[in-house]
Amino acid sequence: MTTTTPEAAVPNPPGSTPLLEVRDLVTHFRSPRGLVQAVNGVSFSLQRGRTLGIVGESGSGKSVLSRSIMGLNPRSTSIRSGQVVFEGRDISDLDDSAFRELWGKQMSMVFQDPMTSLNPVMRVGRQITESLRHHLDMDRDQAKQTAIELLRAVRIPEPERRLRAYPHEMSGGMRQRVVIAIALACGPKLLMADEPTTALDVTVQAQVLDLLDEQRRDRFMGMILVTHDLGVVANHADEIAVMYAGRIVEKAPTSVLFHHMKMPYTQALLRAIPRIEMPSHTRLDAIGGRPPDLVNPPAGCAFSPRCPYAQERCFVDAPALQVDPADPSHSFACHFPLESPDQVPPAKPMEVA
Repeated sequence: MTTTTPEAAVPNPPGSTPLLEVRDLVTHFRSPRGLVQAVNGVSFSLQRGRTLGIVGESGSGKSVLSRSIMGLNPRSTSIRSGQVVFEGRDISDLDDSAFRELWGKQMSMVFQDPMTSLNPVMRVGRQITESLRHHLDMDRDQAKQTAIELLRAVRIPEPERRLRAYPHEMSGGMRQRVVIAIALACGPKLLMADEPTTALDVTVQAQVLDLLDEQRRDRFMGMILVTHDLGVVANHADEIAVMYAGRIVEKAPTSVLFHHMKMPYTQALLRAIPRIEMPSHTRLDAIGGRPPDLVNPPAGCAFSPRCPYAQERCFVDAPALQVDPADPSHSFACHFPLESPDQVPPAKPMEVA
């Protein structure tokens, strides 16, 4: 697997203000069983023109994190603390009305399933022009011409004809391109892509990821790419943050992470990726066990019940996110990181789920 990182459009000057800063963000949800600790103390920053990949299994908190940043979680059932700073402005406590002025115009999201994010009874053209007319005060003709250009930019053939189509008349790949066009319509500075290729076949997946990269460069946006697959972000992210049980457990530039990973969980995610060179019917190295219950998380390291390298300390003492002494750009949360002299051989092989 190659791990070349995407080229940023223009390097950010040293000391420049990040486009996005997330500081100790916490999001919990009320439930009949108690508080679901979905996100617990996440911090990171993102510059314009750069891509951050957020990777983890289902239930790791990555989608809740992206929705917390954009203020999309229901206020009636969620409890949030920490700060989200966008272009130097703290947007943590904005009300829904203020967030609506940011959505589309300043920050947008590409959702996982276009069939649930697109209105099935509304023509594609109207779904694109709505935000143009609301945020940019375009008249009907201006909005229509802009919509055509947006469809052309996301490589949909015959864009004039496609404006009158309904979502069900398009393929999965074309529907996802329409969702991208809607997200890009008002020229946002931050694009959140939440599992944008999950429902697509491999060929279309690559086309959509390349398209997102191209639009990020051309528009000089910051992008957060959320996925469960390390292979997706290998060639499409400048930096990767690995999440587990609501926390970031490893964060590093892409090339550093793949060549010097420290967390056994990151290693397990990498091993679970199918490879072309594998013989047919080769059994995948799935991660044994289940993600922890976020209502009653385990003591110590949340990954310890599934980790083949876990030692006694791991079950009682939760590791803090620490900086690698050899590389300040690399941080991890593990008492016995990979290749550490204190790490012992696996007590048992990684179980198959």
